[in-house]
Amino acid sequence: MNTNPKIWKREEADKLAATIKAEGKRIVFTNGCFDILHAGHVTYLQEAAALGDFLVVGVNSDDSVKRLDKSPARPLQNEFSRSAVMAALQCVGAVIVFDEDTPLELIQAVNPDVLVKGADYKIEDIVGAKEVLAAGGSVKTLEFLPGYSTSSIEKKILEANRSI
Repeated sequence: MNTNPKIWKREEADKLAATIKAEGKRIVFTNGCFDILHAGHVTYLQEAAALGDFLVVGVNSDDSVKRLDKSPARPLQNEFSRSAVMAALQCVGAVIVFDEDTPLELIQAVNPDVLVKGADYKIEDIVGAKEVLAAGGSVKTLEFLPGYSTSSIEKKILEANRSI
């Protein structure tokens, strides 16, 4: 059982987010698998957090990661581990695991002031962008730190194991 107050239950996301907003804080939302935390993730999350007062991170459940177009070995860490690592970051205000194929329902529940994704997305292609913009929020894209990706780390590990 999770006792970390930064890891929110999915069914409580709307009420907890409303409480944060009632305190006059601007909520920033982003999401991802965050399978192996690396410097690229940390930089991205710090930059996202700087766009508001409270960063909410949607983390794909194990089942939703398996449905994505990633390696068959993914996720490398389970959702509990990935959530705990995310929640340990000072810049992260809350973590919520979602099981859907996209975070749209979670975005609608949290109703963020700012929605953030990586610069590999066009704003019009970002899930939830239309809804956030319609509610008066903004949508931002952030550049990635060059040379960092979970897929490249996984590949390096697999290659190293083959040479043993």
